[in-house]
Amino acid sequence: MPAPHQTRADRRRATEARILDRARELFAEKGFDRTTIRAVATAAGVDPALVMQYFGSKRELFTRAVQTVPALPTATDADALADQLLATLGLKLGGLPEGALAMMRSMLTDPAAAEHARETLGRQIDGVGGALPAAEDRELRAALLVTTLLGVTIGHQLLGLAPLREAPADRVAALLRPAIKALAEPAG
Repeated sequence: MPAPHQTRADRRRATEARILDRARELFAEKGFDRTTIRAVATAAGVDPALVMQYFGSKRELFTRAVQTVPALPTATDADALADQLLATLGLKLGGLPEGALAMMRSMLTDPAAAEHARETLGRQIDGVGGALPAAEDRELRAALLVTTLLGVTIGHQLLGLAPLREAPADRVAALLRPAIKALAEPAG
């Protein structure tokens, strides 16, 4: 049976998606500075000029490759919020999407990637802060929660710290639970 006919627009979307997939892989592996348009094009099986035609610049390609929409917490109490945050940590320790890895690998060496990371983390802090009980230091508590989990994720995923890599995610979560819960509870 012959393959269904693909329109030119369908082929374009498929090529664009393939370029973005290869770009995510390379940015995650090498970071922004060490990834080239030529390497992305080669990995995607296209001409470098086509990558530029679709994305305009390496910066725009990177921006599109790392776009993520963080899930905001929906919990209403400290126990449920701790459960939600630790569940996301379990997912992160299991492996991050390549776009997130690319952003993390690049945020310390590329100012635009750092700004993108600040914006993403800011949205996460706002979401966690909105789930916390009213307190004068709600934003600080949210920032501490988000960056604690970020630090564990960096240690595990990017630095490959043996104690974090060798520990099961549920053990890491169990050890973090009291600290997470303490930050999520209103000051007493």
